Amino acid sequence: MIILGLILLVLGFILGFPALYYIGGILLLVGVVLMVLGSTGRAIGGRKHYF
Repeated sequence: MIILGLILLVLGFILGFPALYYIGGILLLVGVVLMVLGSTGRAIGGRKHYF
């Protein structure tokens, strides 16, 4: 999710398409939050890891 967010963020910046830029930023933010929660050992949706 983090990698997809980065790709969309870069594509949105290069192509000048703001929707891709915002979607990429949101995916990047959600991916980082899930990674941090998973690394603390806290179960997310009944799983220790979101992937």
